Amino acid sequence: VGQLMPGMAVRITDPETGEPRSLHESGMIWFKGSNIFEGYFKDPKRTAEVLTDDGWFRTGDVGRVDLDGFLYIEGRLSRFSKIGGEMVPHETVEEMLIKAMNLENESVRRLAVVGIPDPDKGEALILLSSMPGGPEHQEILDLRYRLLERGVPALWIPKKLIRVADIPVLASGKLDVQACVKIARG
Repeated sequence: VGQLMPGMAVRITDPETGEPRSLHESGMIWFKGSNIFEGYFKDPKRTAEVLTDDGWFRTGDVGRVDLDGFLYIEGRLSRFSKIGGEMVPHETVEEMLIKAMNLENESVRRLAVVGIPDPDKGEALILLSSMPGGPEHQEILDLRYRLLERGVPALWIPKKLIRVADIPVLASGKLDVQACVKIARG
């Protein structure tokens, strides 16, 4: 993203516990400064969810600061799943899947990864795909082996594939996460 503007402060915390982390470790990004908004108009409840009494703003973004002071946003907290105690970034998994499935040149979004509750691991990743193919159970097995060969951690590999006609997107062109989760939950 770049370096902070003068007069701004940043801190990184554990997304789950809120405990402070090193700036160089991935976690929840917080900002403080004169340019931070004062809250949501006539919505004190929502304001209290993102602003502390001493002026820190919880962005909802997960990221880190490098040794040169450059901020990196690695994703939205809503696009992470906690699987077996590990935070798994959906966007990073999608990038790995795009490479494994040779979809780098596609102009239309062909896949999406979402998390759903899982009794064993906390959450499970589900892959929505608009790619034509054979039986979903066989395709997810083939994909699993391709990803493992590329060094992708087993926890980061989707547990199930659901074939859809189109991946839901908003009018802005961004992924419609809520619609994708609804499909994944069946």
